Amino acid sequence: MNELSNSAEQKPGDQIGPASKRLAEVVLLFLKLGLTAFGGPAAHIAIMHDEVVKRRRWLDERGFLDLLGVTNLIPGPNSTEMAIHIGYLRAGYPGLILGGICFMLPAVLITMALAWVYVRYGAMPEAGWLLYGVKPVIIVIILQALWGLGKKAVKGPLTAIIGLLVIAGGFFDINQLVLLLAGGLIVMAIENRQGLKGKGLYALLIPVVPVSGAGASVASAIPFSSTILFLKFLKIGSVIYGSGYVLLAFLHEDFVAGLGWLTDKQLIDAVAIGQITPGPVFTTATFIGYILGGVPGSVLATIGIFLPSFIIVAIISHFVPRLRKSPWAAGLLDGVNVASLGLMATVTLYLGKATFVDHVTVIIAIIAAVLLLRFRLNTTWIIFGGAAVGFIKGMI
Repeated sequence: MNELSNSAEQKPGDQIGPASKRLAEVVLLFLKLGLTAFGGPAAHIAIMHDEVVKRRRWLDERGFLDLLGVTNLIPGPNSTEMAIHIGYLRAGYPGLILGGICFMLPAVLITMALAWVYVRYGAMPEAGWLLYGVKPVIIVIILQALWGLGKKAVKGPLTAIIGLLVIAGGFFDINQLVLLLAGGLIVMAIENRQGLKGKGLYALLIPVVPVSGAGASVASAIPFSSTILFLKFLKIGSVIYGSGYVLLAFLHEDFVAGLGWLTDKQLIDAVAIGQITPGPVFTTATFIGYILGGVPGSVLATIGIFLPSFIIVAIISHFVPRLRKSPWAAGLLDGVNVASLGLMATVTLYLGKATFVDHVTVIIAIIAAVLLLRFRLNTTWIIFGGAAVGFIKGMI
């Protein structure tokens, strides 16, 4: 039996307390995370783990892992989809909608403000000092989450080997979806090998979205259209897997090489804004929409790229509780879960190389680890502390 009443089988309404109170808790939590969760999807998921598993106990480790595994198998921004999933489990469909919106909204508004400055003055505000102090804290938070989730995900030699192979595959730039599915299918097949005797295995077809090379020539500019803007971002939100670098490839193909609406510099600036603001990185779409069509364009682009996530999560949320009841689905989920953590570990190693650039960043990380592990200080305050240190160093 898990620490709580098995979160893998939890349904909306199983939670204790009035529905209005649960919905208010979802709104307040994800508004806070939308304002303070820096560092990209791996960091966001680690912070959510600390908040909903460790502190609030809305889910147990297994339930959180199952949501993470399923989220990694669907297209769209992973951390936003986790917010949508958690909101649904805590407060039903109102929680699904408001959990996702509240996580996005602060970043969307901040990005709109930065886009206004960018359009007015033709430059992007400097925020390097902020990331300098925040990144070491983020690394510590991710490592804590990996340790806690890893103890549940690694159930024996098989899952440990799968996790290590996924980490290795990440360094060889093997497609993330391929690694996730391969890990899940291998564990499923081995854990259910008795059931495979005498049965054939069918090939699994994985749709691949082609992305043309970055060196493609820029097409003749097509007149701006709000409808085309919305449909382009709706398409991206419906099919994209992977990191911000994958998003960069899609955006270049559609808006630089295809439509000729953006320059390479504008695209890089847009992606950078998505990285330095809290909340989901996909608010890059908000920035691009503002550059191209002002506030209306910003709103359309934001809705376009995030809408598929709400629809997909609403559809699959009914199936997540049933997965553990099937030995085949449970085996697949075990493999996907440990593969997801392997991908998080690979991302963390890359982030670490870019983060620990001097002795100050190392000291920030050590202090953050002590505050988090020894004194259990809320991650929000530790992130603010890291930002304050970065600000002070930037002023000196």
